[in-house]
Amino acid sequence: MVCNRCKMAVENIFKELHIPYHDLQLGVVTLDHSLQPEQRKKVKENLHAIGFELIDDKNTRLIEKIKLLIIDYTRYPYNYLNKNLSDILSDHLHVEYSSLSALFSSVASISIEKYAIFQKIEYIKELLIYDELSLAEIAEKLNYSSTAYLSNQFKKNTGLTPTQFKNLNNPTALRQTLDQVH
Repeated sequence: MVCNRCKMAVENIFKELHIPYHDLQLGVVTLDHSLQPEQRKKVKENLHAIGFELIDDKNTRLIEKIKLLIIDYTRYPYNYLNKNLSDILSDHLHVEYSSLSALFSSVASISIEKYAIFQKIEYIKELLIYDELSLAEIAEKLNYSSTAYLSNQFKKNTGLTPTQFKNLNNPTALRQTLDQVH
């Protein structure tokens, strides 16, 4: 789950199946009781029907937590007081960064750093499409050291400058949903 609509869809599944829970956050549902095999099957089927999957393996849950933290860090960097991503992940997940990095790379086939850059690029695309902020304001909002650095990273990852992207006839066609970024 990577948005509030996703959260509502998952919440509806648990309500429809009459499965009590006491917390539902992006990516995590905390149940009051363990699922019975038939309940697990129904939850899995209903989640699959809306494009989600039931994650109950420890490593996969950890990968999803890493992804959610990266998305939050990308969209709200001011919440993290200029801390490094590696420190944020280690602090929040209580695991050494080297272990997180090795696990993430082996399961996701991409480094944490590259995944974070891809998330930033998608967010920049979104902000460019909204056309409410200048490139300098976007760079500041996302803690880039300069507009030039943002532009260089954007071009390196998309093949276009931010201006070229913004001037496309249909720039939204080049966007990926958060769960497609890899």
